[in-house]
Amino acid sequence: MKMKKLVSLVLVAACTLSLVACGGSKSGSDESTASKDSGAVTAKVIDIDLTDEEYAFGVDKNQPELLDQVNDFIDKIQDDGTLDEICDKYFGGGEPEAVESAELDSSKDQLVIATNAAFEPFEYTKGDSYYGIDMEIAKLLADDLGKELVIQNMDFDAVCLSVSQQKCDIAMAGLTINEEREEYVTFTHSYYKASQRLIVPSDDTTFDDCKTADDVAELLGKLTKDDSIGVQAGTTAQYYIEGDADWGFDGLPATCVTYKSGSLAVQDMLNGNIKYVIIDAAPATAITESINEMQ
Repeated sequence: MKMKKLVSLVLVAACTLSLVACGGSKSGSDESTASKDSGAVTAKVIDIDLTDEEYAFGVDKNQPELLDQVNDFIDKIQDDGTLDEICDKYFGGGEPEAVESAELDSSKDQLVIATNAAFEPFEYTKGDSYYGIDMEIAKLLADDLGKELVIQNMDFDAVCLSVSQQKCDIAMAGLTINEEREEYVTFTHSYYKASQRLIVPSDDTTFDDCKTADDVAELLGKLTKDDSIGVQAGTTAQYYIEGDADWGFDGLPATCVTYKSGSLAVQDMLNGNIKYVIIDAAPATAITESINEMQ
């Protein structure tokens, strides 16, 4: 694994997370003021990593040759800069490329990808086309293997299961490596460093003096079961709130509310139905920016 590439990706992502930072960021103050002045209800991201994770792809356990091929491909695109170039399209103001899916046909030599296309900037849709870091990697991988690409879009918590049932070859859905998912798939080399972040209403100042993940966790620990935090179902955030020994999370006293996508959770927060949202850092930025533009 090429750790220097992972580090560079972290730096790219960190530079682009331009929403509100916990600890008195000027942009946070400006955003809150603008929200109050306009009467619009907006959201902000607390710019502190709550977890330390790595993304990888999940390969069918019955296809060890495919696993080797995918690992070789990941190493290659890390070494030659292709992965950095793809990430720069989404984190550095580049131009994302549309990825098309063929129809599933058992008579053809196809690479079938399981994903949940509600996780921008890793996988999402516009019209009939797919976009995102994972989707562009999938297209290049299929081309490298000489196969036709088929993308199967489904609920996130069905992604690894579909691969274990041999309905799909690879799960590519911003997957954090963990033991529970390894019961269903074999993980490839890691290709991205990730974390969970907290989303709050822009006028919420609770976390403004926080400097570390422990500071945020301490305040979240003061919530009660009457306080609800939204997550995308099956993601790391759900385990972070509910607690899980395998993940190393003690859990929070708040009630965890699951949604099919992070954007639905944030919108429900802005509607006043839940208190906060926790989701992966890059999607947190993409979701809040998109929703705030519509407010």
